[in-house]
Amino acid sequence: MSSLQVEIWSDVVCPWCYVGKRRLEAALAGFEHREQVEVVYRSFELDPSAPPHGHELTLPAIAAKYGRSEAEMRGMVEQLMQTAAGEGLDLRLLETVHTNTVDAHRLLHLALETGGPALQRDLKEGLLHAYFEQARNVGDHDVLAEVAVGAGLDAERVRAVLASQEYAEAVAADVAQARAYGASGVPFFVVDQKYGVSGAQPVEVFEQVLRQAWDASHPGLQMAGGAATGDGAACGPDGCAI
Repeated sequence: MSSLQVEIWSDVVCPWCYVGKRRLEAALAGFEHREQVEVVYRSFELDPSAPPHGHELTLPAIAAKYGRSEAEMRGMVEQLMQTAAGEGLDLRLLETVHTNTVDAHRLLHLALETGGPALQRDLKEGLLHAYFEQARNVGDHDVLAEVAVGAGLDAERVRAVLASQEYAEAVAADVAQARAYGASGVPFFVVDQKYGVSGAQPVEVFEQVLRQAWDASHPGLQMAGGAATGDGAACGPDGCAI
């Protein structure tokens, strides 16, 4: 069993979730106990009303939703793409489509149940890469099936899930838990169900919370009496001073 669990609420069409994923990974790379950290992805739908198999570009759809001009939104998107490039990500945000993600989340639950966090992680990365760096429609079942099988899921099982509503309740439960935590946006990170991090924070923030959570779950030995100052009689590696 892992010593620390990191739960990440995110959506596969959330660019800051991709940036946050990279920053957490950078923090984990330098964390000495990284082999004892389990990362699990939880579902969050940024826009449950988005059309399945959407065809409208994301930029005008989001601009209309928030009452901004497309020119203003384009400037914000271009700035975000520059930030993402600093994390090694080549986001094609001007080409992505506005689409529903519930089916992608259902497959992420399938991956977690059948292959554990490692398989889920591979599928999550595959979906984010397909949407943001290849500008593919992750609401399309053919795209979802291709990415899922490429990540290692069974093709027949994937198609069966996509043809049903399996794991829909699990997706809804994740969303409800995010709201219970007070999360109104993503990415949202919870470490050991005690420490919350909202947003794609700098690497240093993730490093700090990982250390804090580890130290809290592995408290150091509290010395008592003379042993605390080294005054107690004892034998050492060089023998006993009698």
